[in-house]
Amino acid sequence: MTTIEQVLEKIRSDGPGQPVPGRDPVNQPMINNWVEALDYQNPIYVDEDAARAAGHPGIVAPPAMAQVWTMVGLKGVPADDDAWYRAIDAMITAGYTGLVATNCEQVYHRYVRPGEHVTKTTELGAPIGPKKTALGEGYFLNQHITWRVGDEVVTEMDLRVLRFKPRDEDAADAASTATVPDDLDASVLMRPAVSRDTRFFWDGVARHELRIQRRADGTLQQPPVPAIWSDKSEPTDYVVSSGRGSIYTFTVHHAPKVRGRSLPFVIAVVELEEGVRMVGELRNVDPSSVRIGMPVHATYIDFPADDSGPAWTLYAWELS
Repeated sequence: MTTIEQVLEKIRSDGPGQPVPGRDPVNQPMINNWVEALDYQNPIYVDEDAARAAGHPGIVAPPAMAQVWTMVGLKGVPADDDAWYRAIDAMITAGYTGLVATNCEQVYHRYVRPGEHVTKTTELGAPIGPKKTALGEGYFLNQHITWRVGDEVVTEMDLRVLRFKPRDEDAADAASTATVPDDLDASVLMRPAVSRDTRFFWDGVARHELRIQRRADGTLQQPPVPAIWSDKSEPTDYVVSSGRGSIYTFTVHHAPKVRGRSLPFVIAVVELEEGVRMVGELRNVDPSSVRIGMPVHATYIDFPADDSGPAWTLYAWELS
């Protein structure tokens, strides 16, 4: 009988596969979108004169955009010989459906510039495990990604994740207590993307509370941002919201279809009593009756564990 360790070792021994080219060359429109979304203020990413004054031959791309240039897109399919995706598929097939990202380190060798074509190769490291964790038994998977322009290495990244089998008692408890509304199909709904910087928030949602990040000066921040003012080993400081607020603005989504949801549905930006705003679905309401200023409160939807992963929870709004 082939064990998961043997499968992973076979994938690892096959090597990184062929370099995967980005769909597009490094380009200014994508850089503009990135710096606007993240509120980057460094002018070397958008201003030719500023970039030259800083010693660059022209505008350069933010180094942290390395992954952007080789993403396959929403409908893209990873290469058949991609070691990482082969390993993930093998783990899921073997029942290791749970996922926790543990750490990510990047090394930037040089800036890339508009017009350059980036390729990536992915190598699978030796798995570490099996490990007994509070989430269930699992393995730490390691990958090393190298991005190149031609033969020149420009960026490297080491990523480690924990793939685990959700504990049977957790799945049983979740399945017995979670009630999923008829208008939601949990099997195809997109789960929240959880990072080290947002884990405190989603851990709170799982406990039916809205946690708002608190900065060092006492002000509140939502959505959460990397707490660069604190040591990375320190837990994120937060306050627990009352969950009450009012509709700041909203939209009624009629089309196109959204996987796992019935149409139409309302997405509302809610201004909480604490002064920050949050986006979420407004449920159990006639879309035609929704008005700005209506009072709302947070509610929670618990989804049981299934083949796609462990139990999880989503917050939403309801009229008060």
